[in-house]
Amino acid sequence: MTTRTFGRISIALPDLADGYLSNVTSLESGRGTVQDFNYADAGLRDLDLAHAHLITGRTTSPRASYVRMDEVRVDSVEFDGCDLGDLQWADSKLSRVVFKNCKIMGGTFNDLTLDNVLFDNCKLDSSTFERIRAAGPAAFTHCALTESTFTGCDLTNAVFNDCTLRDTEFRRGTYKTTDLRGNDLSALRGVGNLAKVVIDRSQQIELTQALIAELEITFGEP
Repeated sequence: MTTRTFGRISIALPDLADGYLSNVTSLESGRGTVQDFNYADAGLRDLDLAHAHLITGRTTSPRASYVRMDEVRVDSVEFDGCDLGDLQWADSKLSRVVFKNCKIMGGTFNDLTLDNVLFDNCKLDSSTFERIRAAGPAAFTHCALTESTFTGCDLTNAVFNDCTLRDTEFRRGTYKTTDLRGNDLSALRGVGNLAKVVIDRSQQIELTQALIAELEITFGEP
C-alpha cells in the first residue's frame, strides 16, 4: 500500500495499475457501479451522477462546465487534471481518493465524509465546504483556497500544507488538532473558531494579525 505522510498523518493512496484499468467513455452505468476504469480527456457540457459507486479508477483531464454529484460513493480513485466548473457534490463518502492538479473554482461540497483523501496542487478558490467530516486522514497540500469557506465541518486531524489561505474563512466547526503549519495565516478569517489547532510558534504573529483585522482594531495615536 502506497502512502504519503503529512505532519502526523499518513494518507493511503489509490492502488491503481494501468494494466487492469479499462477505458470507458462515461462514468454512468445502468447498474450504478463503474469499476476498474480509466476515463480520460473528456470534454463535456455537464456531468450529472447520482446514487453511483466509482471503484478503483483514474479520471484524467475531463472538462465540464456543470458537474453535479449526489450520493456518489468513491473508493480508490484518482482525479488528475480535472477542470470541473460549477461543481456541486453532496451526501457522499470518499475513501482513498486523490484530487491532483484539479481546477474546481467556486465548487460546493456538502455533507461529505472523507477517509484517506488528498487534495494536491488544486485550485479551489471561492469554494464552499459545508458539514465536511474527516472520518480518516485528509489533507490539502499546495492548494489555492482564496475566499473559500468551511462551515460546520469536522476537520479533526486534517492537514493544510503550503496552501494559499487568503480570506479563507473557518466558521463554526470542529478543528481539533487541525494542522495549519507551513501556511501563511495572516489573512485568515474566523480565527476565533480555530480552537485547538496546531501551528508553529512562528505563526503566532500571523494569527494575531488575522485577529486584529477580523476585529477591526485600530491603534490610537499617543
